Amino acid sequence: MSLTAGVARAAAIRGDCTAVVDGARRFTWREHADRVARMAAALRALGVGPGDRVSILADSSHAYVEAYHAIPWAGGVLAPVNSRFAPAEMLEMLQDATPRVLLADAAHAELAASLARDMAAPPRVVTIGADLEAMIAAQAPAEDAGRGGGDLACLFYTGGTTGRAKGVMLTHANLVTNALNVSSMLGMTSETVHLHCGPLFHLGAGARVYSTTVFAGTHVVLPRFDAAAVLRTIAEDGVTMAVVVPAMVTALLGVPDFAAHDLSSLRTLSYGAAPMPQALIEALLDRLPHVGLMQSYGQTELSPVATMLSSRDHVAGSALLRSAGQVVPNVELRIADPQDHPLPPGAVGEIQVRGATVMAGYWNRPEETARALAGGWMHTGDAGYLDARGYLFLVDRLKDMIVSGGENVYCAEVENALHDHPAVLECTVFGVPHERWGEAVHAVVVARAGMELSEAGLIAHCRTRIAGYKCPKTIELRTEPLPRSGTGKVQKAALRAPWWQGLARQVN
Repeated sequence: MSLTAGVARAAAIRGDCTAVVDGARRFTWREHADRVARMAAALRALGVGPGDRVSILADSSHAYVEAYHAIPWAGGVLAPVNSRFAPAEMLEMLQDATPRVLLADAAHAELAASLARDMAAPPRVVTIGADLEAMIAAQAPAEDAGRGGGDLACLFYTGGTTGRAKGVMLTHANLVTNALNVSSMLGMTSETVHLHCGPLFHLGAGARVYSTTVFAGTHVVLPRFDAAAVLRTIAEDGVTMAVVVPAMVTALLGVPDFAAHDLSSLRTLSYGAAPMPQALIEALLDRLPHVGLMQSYGQTELSPVATMLSSRDHVAGSALLRSAGQVVPNVELRIADPQDHPLPPGAVGEIQVRGATVMAGYWNRPEETARALAGGWMHTGDAGYLDARGYLFLVDRLKDMIVSGGENVYCAEVENALHDHPAVLECTVFGVPHERWGEAVHAVVVARAGMELSEAGLIAHCRTRIAGYKCPKTIELRTEPLPRSGTGKVQKAALRAPWWQGLARQVN
């Protein structure tokens, strides 16, 4: 199993077909494979050998897609830099990964050079554009390094929502298995035109580079997410498939002339990274009745997909809309108690996964690797339960569970109740210190434009949907968007931190 095999196959059987679209620039599969092999040769000329890391700090582009293929072709390990990190976080990540080469586009070139100067072992910085193009033109195509199977292919750093970022080690076999799983379950073919509108430094978006390549489909790349640009691109380039996060869906449906765009080519829209409110799913079903919706659940450590909710399960009013679907092929999933004993259907516990997509471990962190993979199962840190048919229902991050007056309160359930209010645009829930109850349920809510909310009204609304002890005791009403990580997840830790400042423990 090798990540480069798909490129060679695509060039051989669909050489004259479009591989990558980046604005006005278009490359056939034959051209793409040639550029990949020449970029691999350029990387080797810079000293990249088997297992050496190559980082990239850039907006999405055709060059980013090429790097996804060229780095493993050279025998190296792709280690993307989250461009939404603060410079100090980027430096910490780069110091940990120790890349030999750092690719940077013009927008990030100055920052990349500064970061390299501050590193103990500075990488060679190559600017995407004239510099990289000159290097590609000067090289003859390199032979594929021939790495695959259990060889390390990528090093993805998890977002900072739960603390210091960790490098997740994914092998060729991990990522090829995920690509085969996803491409088959989404029904990808050579006619697939996949829009990459999320950041390619994030595996949720980047893994689609490999799955689209499996059947030699077409990659359409936007430099960054822009709702209006996404709608235009779908219409202009005949996009058939895309992957989004809930915040993107909210933005897309909020485009004033949404209905004026020809979205008839779009066949599949998949979503993940954060729970999608049922009301938002049903809005999609109403606005895009011809589009099949697919939900995926997973995490970077799982390459990243563990379960999928199929389009046939996306029926308005169905209880399955709150499910994350069923386990994908080549993967086992169970619910376990704190002692790692499996739990029966309906019981809430930790979601644990094992199989061909589970990471090799955390880079330079053997103790954390041992804890995460104890007993051969990936301990996700997510809470959920399985129903009798094997559908997974997420309850919360285990560490986000609130214990109030001895009762367990799962934040996701409270957030779902708040999202059911028509004036709520986005919200998040966490525990705050309380003298009597230990912890109290607190919510931060952003109202939809032109609509008003009150704390009392929202609490009363929640009381009609969930038990009284689960309802927020306090609510902060905001006008600005909630802070989000590079993966689109709400940075709950940042919102929660001021409430616990100065306390020895972060739970009560």
